[in-house]
Amino acid sequence: MNPTSALDTSKRLFEEARQYIPGGVNSPVRAFRSVGGDPVFFQRALGAYLYDADNKAYIDLINSWGPAILGHTHPVAVDAVKQALQQGFSFGAPTEREIDMAKIIVEATPSIDLVRMVNSGTEATMSAIRLARGYTGRSKFIKFAGCYHGHGDSFLIAAGSGAMTFGVPNSPGVTPGTAQDTLIATFNDLPGLEELVAANQGEIAAIIIEPVTGNMGVVLPEPGFLEGLRALCDDQGILLIFDEVMTGFRLGYGSAQQLLGITPDLTCLGKIIGGGMPVGAYGGRREIMENVSPSGPVYQAGTLSGNPVAMAAGYATLNYLRTHPEVYTRIEATSAALADIFTSELTAKGIPHGVQRMGSMLTLFFKEGPIRNYDEALECDTEAFARFFHHLLGHGVYLPPSQFEAMFVSLAVGDTELNKIQETCRAF
Repeated sequence: MNPTSALDTSKRLFEEARQYIPGGVNSPVRAFRSVGGDPVFFQRALGAYLYDADNKAYIDLINSWGPAILGHTHPVAVDAVKQALQQGFSFGAPTEREIDMAKIIVEATPSIDLVRMVNSGTEATMSAIRLARGYTGRSKFIKFAGCYHGHGDSFLIAAGSGAMTFGVPNSPGVTPGTAQDTLIATFNDLPGLEELVAANQGEIAAIIIEPVTGNMGVVLPEPGFLEGLRALCDDQGILLIFDEVMTGFRLGYGSAQQLLGITPDLTCLGKIIGGGMPVGAYGGRREIMENVSPSGPVYQAGTLSGNPVAMAAGYATLNYLRTHPEVYTRIEATSAALADIFTSELTAKGIPHGVQRMGSMLTLFFKEGPIRNYDEALECDTEAFARFFHHLLGHGVYLPPSQFEAMFVSLAVGDTELNKIQETCRAF
């Protein structure tokens, strides 16, 4: 029996939602298509737990896909939001909170001199690509297969038939004309990337990359890969864009770029910087960012950009992380313990698998050996993952409903939750 079939209220809500919302959900992964069954509808969250529409508790290993690094409804964020709400929801005009947010991001991120707030990670990456094109006067950019940068048309491109081909649209509504300016490279393949750049000499404005991927599962850069990428961009006058929407302020207070020792030209942020509220940002060197309107000719705007409620929640979260560096030590230890649980319990059962982790991001792949790129991720046993997912879901542990997504661990997860997860894995 599918464990979700017993969730009567969620099932009823899903049936109703499908009458009014495409697929019954407002973001595709929520529909459980990758794992089967019906999605769980949630009504509240607190600390390490989500509570569904029938008030059943689940240990949350997604944490809103990353933002809830302190756990759900942490008092520091809740208090900041309450205060902001009493002063107004949105002004469509400048506020001091935007300055506070910009300052804390700039001070934490040496590669960022100026930062522009937007409303989502997708807005951030779209704007960064437009800026790179405007700054360099070039049209093409390179992304890596398996790296997701939001749903902008230029990013919804699949690899062509070979390394030297243009990308092709992988969604109806994306035109071939849009696709022709997007080139697809393979993560961790520096020689292939160099070949692609050489074949498009002088035409590439930017290379955008998740420095540690989260959307084909957690895949780490191999030694020398990002260093070679940085050197290639410097040599060819290409802007290097780090999409740190997931990794920003999660892998460390200075984000992945500080941890890995690589300085991008532009950085895209989201998730944690909003403290759970909708948010995004992009920033970089002053000489590049001064090309953004109204300082320069590259246009980008947004009615709700710098929303005071989002700024309050985000600043409170970042300030807490800044003043409590032990948060990262604790979630690193918890994440390592979680990875050990998956490894020990599945090894004992003889189930082929591998766990890849950096900081508080990790993925349990149902395939042996390291996963180094998207093609290797696709070799995973997705049916085995689906069985594991539903087993844990039925016992009150909420994993990402896809083999190809990262888990995000929060500060609220402790020994009680880890013991419950181990017992559940042991019973699989």
